[in-house]
Amino acid sequence: MEITFDGGKVVTAHTHGHSIRTDQPLDNGGGNTAPAPFDLFLASIGTCAGIYVKSFCDNRKISTDNIRIIQKTEYNKKTGLPVNITLDIKLPADFPEKYKASVINVAELCKVKKTIANPPVFEVITSTF
Repeated sequence: MEITFDGGKVVTAHTHGHSIRTDQPLDNGGGNTAPAPFDLFLASIGTCAGIYVKSFCDNRKISTDNIRIIQKTEYNKKTGLPVNITLDIKLPADFPEKYKASVINVAELCKVKKTIANPPVFEVITSTF
């Protein structure tokens, strides 16, 4: 993955042929032209759980048209860091009862969530080219 600086507060990640553009909100000196990096981080949690739920339903021929995941984050007032993230999987009334617990279990398999629960070692270095 390569990160580039693209003017103003725009920072872009380039990975696997995709560009993931970020910006800062207006009140932080950005142009608000793209999500902030932390918003993408939070979105990666819900979308990761979502793909597991989607795959589970697809494998059972269950429509996901009316399924939503509502993600709520509570923050520590002193540090501003998240202390609780809730993923509420909203299922339609006709969702099969026998699969409700399984949907929670598959959402728990999310690799992003597992990484946060077992954080890697971070190493920041410099080099020249």
